[in-house]
Amino acid sequence: MKASTFAKAVTMAAAASLIFTGCATGGGGGNSATDGKAVWNDPTASLEGVTLTFGGGTVADPGLTQVMDAFTEATGAKFDRIAYPDPYEQSLLTKVAVGDMPDLAAWQPTTSQLTTLQPSKNLLSLDDAPWLDDLDPAVKDVTGFIGDTRYAALVTSPSVMGVYYNKALFAQYGITEEPANWDEFIADAQSIKDQGGVPFYEAGGDQWPTQWWPQVQLAEAAQDGLWERVNTNEEQFTSPTILDTITEYQSLVEAGLFNADIKTGTVIDQANAVLTGETAMAVQVNALLLQMQSVSDTETIDANVGWFPISQNGNVATSIPDNKNGVVAFRTGDAKQEAAAAQFLNFWMTTGYADYIEAANAVSIKPDVESPSGVPAVAKLISSSLGTSVGSMQSQAVANPDLYINLANMLQGTQTPEQVADATQKQFAQLAQAQGIDGF
Repeated sequence: MKASTFAKAVTMAAAASLIFTGCATGGGGGNSATDGKAVWNDPTASLEGVTLTFGGGTVADPGLTQVMDAFTEATGAKFDRIAYPDPYEQSLLTKVAVGDMPDLAAWQPTTSQLTTLQPSKNLLSLDDAPWLDDLDPAVKDVTGFIGDTRYAALVTSPSVMGVYYNKALFAQYGITEEPANWDEFIADAQSIKDQGGVPFYEAGGDQWPTQWWPQVQLAEAAQDGLWERVNTNEEQFTSPTILDTITEYQSLVEAGLFNADIKTGTVIDQANAVLTGETAMAVQVNALLLQMQSVSDTETIDANVGWFPISQNGNVATSIPDNKNGVVAFRTGDAKQEAAAAQFLNFWMTTGYADYIEAANAVSIKPDVESPSGVPAVAKLISSSLGTSVGSMQSQAVANPDLYINLANMLQGTQTPEQVADATQKQFAQLAQAQGIDGF
């Protein structure tokens, strides 16, 4: 592990720990006049004189810009957009830890990431949001909860782990059907290699994509309560269920099924390799499609790229919502600001949703709002898999350890699968203990 990366991980864990140990000085703790429950005013009611702060990353988001402008025109409210420096989550956690909260923020709506914000003290409950019954039932309750309380608004279709593949290469190598389970998946990869092709592209240089390989193998185990057992320390990352998936990943690398530049490859390289047919497949999340869209058009993507979910025993998709999918509203202690923040969410997901989804060029999660014509077919396939998907480690575990960093170290040859599992378990236990989770 590089020293700088380790320092970032420690800083983020420390920021979260400050919140859990009660060092936050603002918001939360019953200071809200609404006692934590959002007030749902008419989405276009006048908010002249109100300025809402919205925390996000440094990357431009045309959909967010559009809906903010529309809300300003409809209500008179203004926005102060705060671009937190990367790593975004660490920067926002550090601010929240000292009580410096925005009114709203883009946030990964998973159990592990919501937990770091200590939501019962710092976030508004969105349980009675007016738009919930209008959402696609397949995605409505996929994410955004801690226990039975909804703390995040899902605004776009959640990201999903799956296999992107080049259609022409599948045809060239005689693969006429998408694999129906892990064994068929690897058999297809071996067939491609035997015929002189490159089966998989991994972006080891960017590190974070490495974690998808073990996680897709754990889909059925997750359905069977794996992460609940990990959360109570009944099972660990060092247990065979998880360790075996790490070992399998390493064995596939050793078998030569990946790109030669696996240690330095990037997501940009990965997207180009699959799109142009240099490599047959990549296990990735929606970020890969976004990268393809940044360098190509929908017609080209539709013609060249397919997608399918994969799991150990079948085609169970693993969902992993990211911070582009979810938004949280903070308990700042100012009832007027809290009500205005909730009103913006209400506007976003009702009056303004059709225009927002068009500007974002994203799959709609409301059946009464059609997805834009420019959305790639792959995006719709991914979204349709959510109805039978299972939550990821990030979605179901109480903490999100640096599994990806340890796996990247394994690709570099500095850690064994056993060391990856051990390091990940130790960090998970530390994070769980800081949260006061029983069993740690």
